[in-house]
Amino acid sequence: MASSSESSENSESFLRKRRGDALVSDSLSHDSCSETVQDEDSTKYDKKVGVSLQTGTYWLTRIVLLRAIAFIYFVAFTVAYNQNKQLIGEKGLMPCKDYLRSVKRYVGGKIGFAALAYTPSVLWFMDWNDMDANLDGIALAGMALSGFVLIMGSANMIIMGVLWILYHSIVNVGQLWYSFGWESQLLESGFLGIFLCPLWSLSPMPRRCPPSLVSIWTFRWLIVRIMLGAGLIKIRGDRCWRELTCMDFHYETQPVPNPMSYYMHRSPWWFHRFETLSNHFIELVVPFFTFMGRRMCMLNGVLQILFQVVLIISGNLSFLNWLTIVPSLACFDDAALVFLFHRSGRARQTLLQIQTEEASGLKPPPSKGMLIRRVLNASLGILIAYLSVPVVMNLLSSRQMMNTSFDPLRIVNTYGAFGSVTKERTEVVFQGTLSVNHTGEEVIWEEYEFLCKPGALDRRPCLISPYHYRLDWLMWFAAFQTYEQSEWVIHIAGRLLANDSTVLSLMGHNPFQSREKPRWIRGEHFRYKFTRPGSSSAAQGKWWVRKRIGPFFPPVNLDGLRSYFQSRSWPLPGSY
Repeated sequence: MASSSESSENSESFLRKRRGDALVSDSLSHDSCSETVQDEDSTKYDKKVGVSLQTGTYWLTRIVLLRAIAFIYFVAFTVAYNQNKQLIGEKGLMPCKDYLRSVKRYVGGKIGFAALAYTPSVLWFMDWNDMDANLDGIALAGMALSGFVLIMGSANMIIMGVLWILYHSIVNVGQLWYSFGWESQLLESGFLGIFLCPLWSLSPMPRRCPPSLVSIWTFRWLIVRIMLGAGLIKIRGDRCWRELTCMDFHYETQPVPNPMSYYMHRSPWWFHRFETLSNHFIELVVPFFTFMGRRMCMLNGVLQILFQVVLIISGNLSFLNWLTIVPSLACFDDAALVFLFHRSGRARQTLLQIQTEEASGLKPPPSKGMLIRRVLNASLGILIAYLSVPVVMNLLSSRQMMNTSFDPLRIVNTYGAFGSVTKERTEVVFQGTLSVNHTGEEVIWEEYEFLCKPGALDRRPCLISPYHYRLDWLMWFAAFQTYEQSEWVIHIAGRLLANDSTVLSLMGHNPFQSREKPRWIRGEHFRYKFTRPGSSSAAQGKWWVRKRIGPFFPPVNLDGLRSYFQSRSWPLPGSY
């Protein structure tokens, strides 16, 4: 017969076990992406330490999300450091100093709340005498901070907040060069990343600041909006999406094709139909899996990531697809992502310890700081819900707008891509000549090459994603407009006449390097098509064939551009 002390110990052990089971059940019920009843999938057994991992916790998810956001920030700030001086610097094509001055005049001549609300940027408070140094300083600071988070896998609200402010400061003065939807998407992702972190601690696993379900769900809501926005704009836009023929053209006519685009374009017609149907399924149906339990939520994450990987392989779409992977990662909990962490690593061991302690009822009571954080998380949820109202109304509208912000801080935005697909590829090719007279058959015109966009017929398409050449991308838009609609093209022509090193650093080939300056520059308009594998052109090593459409802009020289530049308050070429 057992003694009374043994009976008491057995009773206490039983109560502790029941309390631990209740805590596990309670923690699982907090996440609607988790199973509310434990079954064979509610835990994941870790053979190394003999402990089952609970589902519905997001300690490791936070580390993965922070590293992913930091990686995109690092790429974006690197692009800014390498190109901002040429685009918006002192000698840039659209100097941000001039833009800030125009905003200042517009808001009444003062740098106050109105100026900050119109153009949020720390550049307002910096010395404008050396704007290049300001732009480089912002970019280098962003690279340093994002590099730290990428390597360490940890951050605090201060670091993530500074990164968000720094990139905001660039985007809001970037004008045309920063007018793409992924800029707002990065700012929204970066804003949400602030609330993943503790206020001060730089520990990857800060025990007093567990990841908030509100924060996780804001990322999930982001991927839902991104995909639904992209899917709906297609269905409501170009009829080729409804006819399932858009992929017959996309690979050839997208802004900056890569080598795989060449081969994907030549896929059979039935494969292109399958691609288009798959696109509609992933963008219009799969996002709703997010709200259908843990398994379906993870299936959404898997399909979205695979979809983005296919897009990365088949084209150079900047860091857009890499960035879209980020909110998809929030569909996975610790049990799903534990394979990314070394078995004996500190993060994995700490997670097991935290879960074991919580299951044993040893979780410390919430501190004052933790209670304040709960209020902050709830406030974040309310803010995102409030700012989502016009975004949801836009999604439901037959006059849907894509890549639009309804608030100056770009906290919640609308998204979309390729609502219309161009059916033929046209390119603007800059040509120069040393001839005094630009007319006559004897004139020799020599071509400039951009860093990545199609030009020379035998040049292999580049592979640069997630990096981004902003000028190359804008030249794609210019090609199906007119030079009157894209006056900056003439600005480039004037700079080329002066052999301007600032603009030439954005070019891949200058035919007049170490020679005289060209006397005339013209823009020629061509229609480009991929060569057919096995054709005589392909046998000659050509990736493209082209046919001249006509002049994009007529031959111009420095004397002829003088009045044009003066009327637009542009510095005369060569006057720097």
